[in-house]
Amino acid sequence: MLLESEKRVGVAAAYKAAEVLRMKLGRLKRINKKGVNDLVTDSDAESEKAIIDTIRGAFPHHGILAEESGGDIGSADCCWIIDPLDGTTNFAHELGLFSISIAYSVDKELVFGIVLSPMTDELFIATKGQGAFLNGRLIRVSDVKTVSESLLVTGFPYDLENVFTPMMNRFTSCLKVAQGVRRLGSAALDLCYVACGRFEAFWEQNLKPWDTAAGVVIAGEAGSVITDFSNRAFTLDKREVLASNGNIHQEMLSLLDLKDGTCEKS
Repeated sequence: MLLESEKRVGVAAAYKAAEVLRMKLGRLKRINKKGVNDLVTDSDAESEKAIIDTIRGAFPHHGILAEESGGDIGSADCCWIIDPLDGTTNFAHELGLFSISIAYSVDKELVFGIVLSPMTDELFIATKGQGAFLNGRLIRVSDVKTVSESLLVTGFPYDLENVFTPMMNRFTSCLKVAQGVRRLGSAALDLCYVACGRFEAFWEQNLKPWDTAAGVVIAGEAGSVITDFSNRAFTLDKREVLASNGNIHQEMLSLLDLKDGTCEKS
């Protein structure tokens, strides 16, 4: 499948969005809330507009599913899945851990993903069957064999009330065994950092398609095993994800498997 035109447009859109975010960082006029802890800024909307305008200029009939403006992944044969600012809370607090995530699907199958970190100028990109790359360099997951030798990363959902107990039980279970657990605040970057071996595994629940679409393509092409917490194949309609280097996947599944009845339905 030749996707060179689509990839060029996707990368161009990501860099245009990055210009918006770099210009807006530290100069926010307004911060709103979609939920108690779920922030949204004018920069989210401006970044998304830059991405969509770029894509629409080249592919006016493609479908778009974007965090702020919505859409439907099933509305067109070719669809772009966009998170214009993954890590809004970090961005609002002038912490440079945020990213732009753009994925592309054909007939509902993800075929490439782009994640750009504006503050580190790191571009992660992967096409199905062609490997994953960081700034043009081929990347692979780590070869660490056990969780005790691993650095893990997780995320906490905004709607904590309904999942707080199982979330903290999982966090505690992993923290007791691993070398360390980090919480960066950008699921797209978390997946990319598993892809390039900075972390051995990432898990999170209550995610949306734009949180994971690009990152799972990149991690998968770098050799990551990606499932839900019950070891079922990950798909975009799932709200929980476990991505590991493969070697520690079964051990991670055991650590995330709650036996006390507090595990919510996925």
